[in-house]
Amino acid sequence: MSSSPPVTHALSSGRRVQRVGLPRRRWQDLYHRYMTLTWPRLFATFAGFFVAFNLLFASIYALQRGDIAHLNPPGFWGRFFFSVETLATVGYGDMHPQTLFAHIIASIEIFTGMMSLALIAGMMFARFSRPTARVLFARHGVIRPLDGVSTLMLRAANERHNVIVEAQARLRLARNEQSVEGYRLRRIHDLRLRRAEQPAFLFGWTLLHPLEPDSPLAGETLESLRAADAFLILTLSGIDETTGQTLTAHYEYPPEALRWQHSFVDILSSGSDGVDRVDYGKFHDIVPLD
Repeated sequence: MSSSPPVTHALSSGRRVQRVGLPRRRWQDLYHRYMTLTWPRLFATFAGFFVAFNLLFASIYALQRGDIAHLNPPGFWGRFFFSVETLATVGYGDMHPQTLFAHIIASIEIFTGMMSLALIAGMMFARFSRPTARVLFARHGVIRPLDGVSTLMLRAANERHNVIVEAQARLRLARNEQSVEGYRLRRIHDLRLRRAEQPAFLFGWTLLHPLEPDSPLAGETLESLRAADAFLILTLSGIDETTGQTLTAHYEYPPEALRWQHSFVDILSSGSDGVDRVDYGKFHDIVPLD
């Protein structure tokens, strides 16, 4: 079995990972391929299929002369447009099959076309109805004292003007380690959050991980995290109040995204008119501690 070409993935942290040596199964996973294509490439693929499909049947109709009545324009392109009308079941009433051969080919085309259009419609519906989270993650994480304990702080916000109910957060640390036998492996550690649940995620959420002695991050520095090729993975999930669908989003923080002895700029302010305002223009801003 041949191998698929190398595929490079760009992660949210800026890391690039290339996968090689996987078996080529292009025709066995079409649904996933079409679900992950960009919208321009998806429409271009469907348009190419539409043109190729009608060119094929126009060539089949051309195998027998005089099979289509009132062919207009004459010749191949008339058969092409007849195929288009047959596929769409438009039936303008001008061109129509007039031989047994043409009736059989038109029947095959209608059946095949209806199945193809049903698949395309299902794919379009699946893409439009697929739940997507619009969660904004601060580009940096900060480490600062909080209640007398050095604490890692991350910030996220719901970009939609609705509520994500029963939101949950999971924070993990991935890094290279060496076992007592000298075997190098990549381990993932769960990092305990002071609050991992939010009943109504609407505006912003600051997630806190105390760097206590039992924390895998305790005593780590920028240099040690770089040496271990470490990064943080923050995952948020919840139920969209509008659609009732489960949403999931994640973000990755490389060591360079962490700032020691810094703090987030406050984005919540109260106006003299009694209205609280959340300024997302400052969402990514951090300042050093005095």
